[in-house]
This record gives sequence, structure tokens and C-alpha cells, in this order.
Amino acid sequence: MPELSLASWILVVVAGLFTAIAAIWDYRQHRIPNKLTLPVFFAGWVYQVIFHQWSGLGNAALGFLVGFGVLFVLWIVGGGGGGDVKLMGALSVWLGYRLTLLVLIASTAAVVVGTVTLVVWGVFTKGVRGVKGEYLANARTADGKPRAETIPEKQRRRIMAYAIPVCVATWLVLAWKLPTLDGPAVAPIQAPAQNVEGV
Repeated sequence: MPELSLASWILVVVAGLFTAIAAIWDYRQHRIPNKLTLPVFFAGWVYQVIFHQWSGLGNAALGFLVGFGVLFVLWIVGGGGGGDVKLMGALSVWLGYRLTLLVLIASTAAVVVGTVTLVVWGVFTKGVRGVKGEYLANARTADGKPRAETIPEKQRRRIMAYAIPVCVATWLVLAWKLPTLDGPAVAPIQAPAQNVEGV
């Protein structure tokens, strides 16, 4: 196991605990509260300033832009919940843009695999009608017309809590990148090599 700096240990412990708590909370309550995400979000900026100074702030800002931005767009079009957006926003400040990109890719893959697995399992155990009734919007008024769903109805239809794949993806990415966590937060920009032939 590589020797890590204090900054890397803090990152691993905070990101690991935060995502684990968020996953449990999301699984049990079908929501991720502000009292969990907001302190972690603000603590991430403090962490970046203390341990990585300006480059850390830039890395955190890019991470936030990627993590929060992608999930915010999905939330706007109805593809996720507000707690999921805040979860990725808080986590991305800690991880920076490179690790955030990896977590987004890994968590998306986990969501696809998990969703397909649960739907196929549901078809075998409940049949196609049972799966349609469980996961598709079917709220109706007394006269049979479609009606807007309540938030609890939408939450019951969720196939999986998004914080669970984020937790798994974060742990996998951190374990994979553990040997390189103490590298530069943002790679320096290098000038292109000049061709000096014929001079």
C-alpha cells in the first residue's frame, strides 16, 4: 500500500464516509438532505485551500462544474433528484475534475448495469405487467385521465437510489487512483515543442 500524505488520507476518509452515509440515507429515506451535503460542500473548499492553495481551488471549481453541472442538467430534464445533484456537487469539490469524471463514468455504468439487472429480474419474478406497474408512471384521476405524480409516488417508482452507484464508483476510483493521489491536482500546461530543424 502506498504511503499517502495527510491531504490524501483526509480525501479518502471524507469521500468514503460521505458517500457511504449518503447511500444509506438515500436507500432508506429516498432523499439526500442538505444537512449532509452542504457541510461537506463547504468543507471541500476549505480542504482545497489548506492543502492545495490556488491549484486546488481551480481543480475544485472544474470538478464542481463537471459533477454538479452534469447532474443539474439531468435533474432539469427529469432524470434525477435534487439530492443527487447536491451529492455530486459536494463530492466533486473534494475530488476535483479528473476524479469526478471517473466517478461519473463509473457510476453511470453501475446505474445501467443495475437497472437492467433489476428490470430483467422483475420480469422473471413479476412478469412484464408487474414491472410496468411498478416502474412506469400510471397515476390517474377518477375519470381515468393521467394526473401529475406526487413526489412520494415518483420516489416509490425509482429503480435504485443513485447514491449507491456513486458510493461504489467513488470507492473504486479512489482505490484505483490511490497510488497517484499525491500527484499534482491540476497538471501544468506545457508549451508545445518547437521545431528547431534547419535553424
